[in-house]
Order: sequence, then C-alpha cells, then structure tokens
Amino acid sequence: MSFETLPARVHIQEVVTRDGLQIEPRFLPTPDKIALIDALSQTGVAKIEVTSFVSPKAVPNLADAREVARAITRRPGVTYVALVPNLRGAQEALEAGLDELNLVLSVSATHNLANMRMSPEQSLDGFRAIVVAAKGRAKLNGSIATAFGCPFEGAQAPEKVLALVGRYLEIGLDSVTLADTTGMANPRQVAGLVRAVRQSFGTVPLTLHFHNTRGMGLANVVAALEEGADRFDASLGGLGGCPFAPGATGNISTEDLVHMLDEMGVATGVDLPALLTLARGLPALIGHDIPGQVAKAGRSGDLHPVPASLRQAAS
Repeated sequence: MSFETLPARVHIQEVVTRDGLQIEPRFLPTPDKIALIDALSQTGVAKIEVTSFVSPKAVPNLADAREVARAITRRPGVTYVALVPNLRGAQEALEAGLDELNLVLSVSATHNLANMRMSPEQSLDGFRAIVVAAKGRAKLNGSIATAFGCPFEGAQAPEKVLALVGRYLEIGLDSVTLADTTGMANPRQVAGLVRAVRQSFGTVPLTLHFHNTRGMGLANVVAALEEGADRFDASLGGLGGCPFAPGATGNISTEDLVHMLDEMGVATGVDLPALLTLARGLPALIGHDIPGQVAKAGRSGDLHPVPASLRQAAS
C-alpha cells in the first residue's frame, strides 16, 4: 500500500436525508428535514441527496419528498440530488428542479426483485425512458447496488458489475456509483473493482458508497483512494441502511470520513466543526444515539486540560 498517489481533493456527497432517514423508526417532520438540508448546504459538501421520490407506502419516512425538494434553499456550487425508482418519480424530481437524478439497479437479480419489484433488465428498460425525460434538465447518475456482495446471493462477479457500468454509459447516464449495500466489501476487493472500472472506463465520474456494517467502511475508503477514487457518499452521524436488505446498517459517517481525510492531509473543502455541530444535534432529532465516533470522541487534535494533580506533581 502506498499513500504517495492519493487524490489531492475528495468530493463528499451527503446522503443522510435520503439513505439516512429512510430506515428510521419515526418520521422526521418536514421542517426539520428542510432545516437540516439547508444547514448541510453551508458545510462545503459537494452534493446532497435530498430525498427519494418513491411510494410513501414503501418508504413512509420520505413521503414528503415533493415538499422538501421544493422548500430547500439552494446554495451555488452544491448539487441537489433525488433517488428515483421509475419514470413517475423522475418526473416529480424534475418538476421540483433538482440537479441530478440517481437511478439504482442491483447487480444481484434477487436483491433487485426485493428492492425494486422487478428484474435488473426491467429496471434498465425503465431507465431509458428517464434518460429521455431528463435530457437537458438534469444530470443522471447510475448506482449499482450490491456491487460488492448480496445478502441473498453472496459475492457478485466483477465482470457482472463492469458489464452493468458499460450498459449505464451506453444508455446515456453521466456518472456511476458502486454501492456496498450491506457492508460486505473488504479493502482488497474494493481496490480491485475500482481499478477495473478505471481501466475499462477511464475518467467516468465514479462514486463509492460504503456501509459500515462490519466495521470496514473507512478501510474501504482508503483502498479506493489508493486507486484514484475521489467521490464518496457518506451520511451524517453514520445513519442509514437499506430497508429491503437483511442486516443492513448505517453508512460511513460523514464527519468520521472528513476527519480521517483531514488527518491524512487530503482536502475536502468541508467545514468539520460545522459538521460535528450538526451530528451532535442528530440524537435530539431522531430520538436515539448515532453510530458516528468523532462526534463523541472529538477530533484527534482536540486536546484536554492537564489535571491539576498532574500539574502539581510535575512542579
């Protein structure tokens, strides 16, 4: 492993108000969602995945997608994104004026059926209509769920993932995300798949979306960094998880990720103290503790006063 070729700048893409909230046991009121997004817009993150235009019956916590998307205050330089499952969701997101649509398809046929109620091929057919609808109105990102493993089928062949990246680009998507949907990835696997995508598809914008289910989230980030990856999804406080994947837990924590990159000397443009303030306010909003660590322990450089007993002993 070498740290001599790390990216000079990494783009942080915040997903807490979509991926983070979708699995929460209680509904976060719409004004609180809007206030959180507006505050996140001031921290320097590159993108915010605002919401998802899905069926309220499937994901009740995002039933206010239209209201949230229309009410947030847009900050220049921040890309505002919605996850959309179908053409109807895409049309609603476009009407709300969002900058980018995130389309999701599982490389695992079983997980795609559980998550989207259709086969991967049917999902891909639906994306073609979205490409037509979004042309000239919004960018399109294609996420590949279960790219590093499926809770039903196990490991997925890298060739399947690469083939799907190719098909995404063929139908007109602008960028790609490799998603570790249930935290099954390991650093060696991540390095190999990122390298393969880079070799096959050159400079296509590539995002990595990791979950910390088995404690390897930040290690996987480092492995991806070493292969030139410079875009990462993360969720404030480490919230999140897929409601249609057994065993799924939270995303990597945004503040933990930014702290690690800061300590490694990798620029993000993100205001870590501001992020920590927001993360420390999350428990009051959602009603429980958060998985993120730096919000609890403080930054590595946050030194503590020397106890009086030690000062006296030293003198």
